[in-house]
Amino acid sequence: MRYWNAVSHQLPRLRLSLDFMPSPDPERPGLLIRDPYSFSDRMLLIPPQLVPTLACFDGEQTTLDLRENLVRITGRIQVGEMEANLIHSLSDAGFLEDDKFEEMRVARIGEFERADKREPAHAGSGYPDTAEEVNAQLGEYMRNGAPAANTPVGIAAPHVSPFGGWETYRDAYSALPRSFADKTFVVLGTSHYGEPDRFGLTRKPFVTPLGEAVTALDGVNELERQAANSVRMEDYCHAIEHSIEFQVLFLQYLFGPQVRVLPILCGSFAKSIYEGGKPEANENVRRFFGALSELGAREGDRLAWVLGIDMAHIGRRYGNPRDAEADTGPMIDVGEQDRARIARVNDGDADGFWNLVQERQDDLNWCGSAPLYTFLQCVPKVRGSLRRYQQWNIDPQSVVSFAALEFAAAG
Repeated sequence: MRYWNAVSHQLPRLRLSLDFMPSPDPERPGLLIRDPYSFSDRMLLIPPQLVPTLACFDGEQTTLDLRENLVRITGRIQVGEMEANLIHSLSDAGFLEDDKFEEMRVARIGEFERADKREPAHAGSGYPDTAEEVNAQLGEYMRNGAPAANTPVGIAAPHVSPFGGWETYRDAYSALPRSFADKTFVVLGTSHYGEPDRFGLTRKPFVTPLGEAVTALDGVNELERQAANSVRMEDYCHAIEHSIEFQVLFLQYLFGPQVRVLPILCGSFAKSIYEGGKPEANENVRRFFGALSELGAREGDRLAWVLGIDMAHIGRRYGNPRDAEADTGPMIDVGEQDRARIARVNDGDADGFWNLVQERQDDLNWCGSAPLYTFLQCVPKVRGSLRRYQQWNIDPQSVVSFAALEFAAAG
C-alpha cells in the first residue's frame, strides 16, 4: 500500500509490543527498535531527529500529520521521499499493525505449531551454539559449586543470560544431587510475553546443542485436561522464551541430554498487582493451581522443581528516569527490598510474599513473582535458603537482580 501519495491516509499504529532502547553505539545514535516476539527478525535504528515522528503512528494520525512533522523537523518542503522511506521501513520490518505484520504473525505462529520440536532460540547469543562449547563453558561456570546440605525439593535459578549470572546459576544448580537424574523436573518459567493469568504449555521436546530433552507428556496432558481454560496449549511464547530454555540447558549438562521436563510458562498476575486481591481470585489461576497441586502431591518425590526467575528490573531500559548501577546508590535499597521478599519466600509465606509484591504495585518490576507464587501455592510445606544474591548491569544504565534459592521440605 502506498501511504505517501497526495491523498492523506490514516497511518497504521506502531506495535506496542516492540522493544525500544537507545542505540548502544555512540557513533550511531538513535532509537533501536526490535521485535521481542520474533515475528520479525529485523532491527531498525531511527535517527534522533526522526524519533518524534513515531508519535504519528498512533492509529489516529494521517500521512498529512507525518508530513507536517517532517517539514517542521527538517525545515524542508520536499519530504515525500523521507516520508515514504520511514513508512516503508517500519512496515517492511513488521513494526506496524498492518497487513504486512499480520502475514508475519500468522506465518510464525503456524511455523511453531507445525514444528515437531521446540528448537533453541538463544543458542549463539545467550550461550554457545555447539555441544563442545556449551560443555566447556558450563564446566567453567559450575566449577567449585557447593552441594546442598539436605536433599532439596527444588531450586530457583536466574533466567538472565548465563554469562551475566553464572555464579548464581552455579550456586543454584550445585544444590541438585546427581541422584536426581531419574526425576521429572517441573520447570516454572516467567512468561515475558504471555497472556496474564494464563499458563503456557507445549508438548514439543526442547532441543539445545546438547541434545533433545524429553517433555513429560503425561503431565502436560493432565494439566490441560484438568484446567483447559487456564492454559494456552502450544503457546507461541515457548518458541521465543528464554526463561525455560536456559534451565533445560543446565539440566541437560548435569543429567544428560534426555532429561525429563514439564515446562510451564507462568503469565503475569498483573490484575492482582494493580487492582488488588490474590491471584487465585481469578478462576483460571485457581483451577491451574488446583491441577498442579494435585499432580505434585500424587507424584511426590518423583518430581523436582526448578524456577527460572529474575527479580528486580531497575534503570532506563525499564522506564525509570535515572541510570542504575549494581550495588550502588539506590540499588542498595533495592537489594534490601529484594531480600525482604526472599525472606518471605524462604519462610514459605505465600501471602506475605504477595503482599510485598503488591506494595506500590511492584515498583521493583519482579518478573519472577508469578512462578514463585505458583510454586508456593502448589508445593506447600517447603522452606527455602538463599545461596546467592546478585545484581548485574544488563547495560550501563540498567540493573537486573536475581538469586539462587534452594528449597527443602519443612522439618
